[in-house]
Parts: sequence; C-alpha cells; structure tokens
Amino acid sequence: MISEFQELSDKIDQLADMTMALRRENAQLRQANSALAAEAMAYQLRLAEASRRVSALLEQIPAEESNAAEGAQ
Repeated sequence: MISEFQELSDKIDQLADMTMALRRENAQLRQANSALAAEAMAYQLRLAEASRRVSALLEQIPAEESNAAEGAQ
C-alpha cells in the first residue's frame, strides 16, 4: 500500500512539474503573441502610409483625356 502512495505521490509531482512548465510556456507564448501583434500593427501603418503616398502620386499624374485634348489643339 505504501508503494501505491509513493507512486501516486510521484505522479502528483510529475503533474506539478508539467503544470509549471506549461505555465512558463504559456507566458512565453503570450509575450511572443504581443510582440507579433505590435509588429503586425506597425506593418499595417506602413502599408496605409504607402497606400496614401501612391494615391497622392496617382493624383498628380494628368488624366489621359486632358492630355489628348491639349495635344489636339
């Protein structure tokens, strides 16, 4: 009977060790997730800025119709 208690105690120790390891891994994953979310936000901001700049450049290009009308005169 004592060996059964010892076996149960060993399994409880293993469970406690696994629980602590999973908690550490979970904390690391949360930190990595936060870092990736911040990186994704930064990329979204850069993409939005690039889109605004491209739109501004496209607005500066004269329309074909106005070029064709000016060329015909």
